[in-house]
Amino acid sequence: MPRTRVLVVDDSAFFRKVVSDGLGADPAIEVVGTASNGRLALSRIPQVNPDVVVLDVEMPEMDGLQTLGAIRRIYPKLPVVMFSSLTERGAQTTVDALLLGANDYVTKPTAADAKERIKELLRKVKAVAGVTSGASTRPGAVDAKGLGVYPPYGAVTRPDVLLIGSSTGGPNALAAVFAALPADLPVPILIVQHMPPMFTKCLAERLSSSSAVPTAEATDGLVIEPGHAYIAPGDFHMRPVRAGTKVHLALDKEPPENSCRPAVDVMFRAASELWGRGILAVVLTGMGQDGYRGAQVIRERGGRIWVQDEATSIVWGMPGFIARAGIAERILPLTQIGHELTRRARQHAQPGHEVRSS
Repeated sequence: MPRTRVLVVDDSAFFRKVVSDGLGADPAIEVVGTASNGRLALSRIPQVNPDVVVLDVEMPEMDGLQTLGAIRRIYPKLPVVMFSSLTERGAQTTVDALLLGANDYVTKPTAADAKERIKELLRKVKAVAGVTSGASTRPGAVDAKGLGVYPPYGAVTRPDVLLIGSSTGGPNALAAVFAALPADLPVPILIVQHMPPMFTKCLAERLSSSSAVPTAEATDGLVIEPGHAYIAPGDFHMRPVRAGTKVHLALDKEPPENSCRPAVDVMFRAASELWGRGILAVVLTGMGQDGYRGAQVIRERGGRIWVQDEATSIVWGMPGFIARAGIAERILPLTQIGHELTRRARQHAQPGHEVRSS
């Protein structure tokens, strides 16, 4: 199999070497070039023909956002992984890059976590390039005993809550979904997007300012309201909890699940205890299988699961596991999900009307 060709763009000679050496040590990767700024990167792309660009966010002359914009205009399908500092400014710029079409991001390493950050970068480069590895980008084998054990979905009813789980490629997918949602959505939305602290706050702010749905990073004890969206903060699991007639959000630092905190599975399980059949959960693009076990629980309790299709997913890991297990009611392209969520959220019970699966 041909090696994945990577172009590394960073204004720091130290980081160019660290990243080039770290990626190049893997036999599946070939670092075909480096560049110290965006202008040089754009000139080298046609020379070295990379499969993936690793792009620094903060650079002189032509920063990461400007460079990404040019790459998307000239090479719209070329995967880009952003490489950013874990600062408030770095988080804001990185989220903007993800909303502009960057495929994924990795925070820059410190002396204490350099090996782990390079491993994470390697996994994500392989994922966006479609290279299989130990952390497969495609759904693995699903136990055949789990297929076809669920009864058909029944009559269409309006959900009480919308749940969304996403990871790699998720910010851009969320932006596309939210662009189609109305201000008068009659149900609340709870979201788990795999991101560290600061990044989730920036994502909530960007979604809120660019869509009709008020969106906030969740805080412990926050009461949820229809027509509002809430994103689990980085490094905290988020669980909905009922108190009388109200539902509030509880945050905790219980151990990670699927190597994730926040984890989609945690939110899905907790929500299934409150709403059962009233759940409509959507799993968008993402690496790994977080959300798969939680989706099983939701399905067993009568809730509904939709997933993003493979063609429009950056990585068809999370939605793919669910689709292959036969749990999904619908498998939809990204362009349809927001409109279909709106239609379903506004729909009243229609006894005898069976749901169309796809």
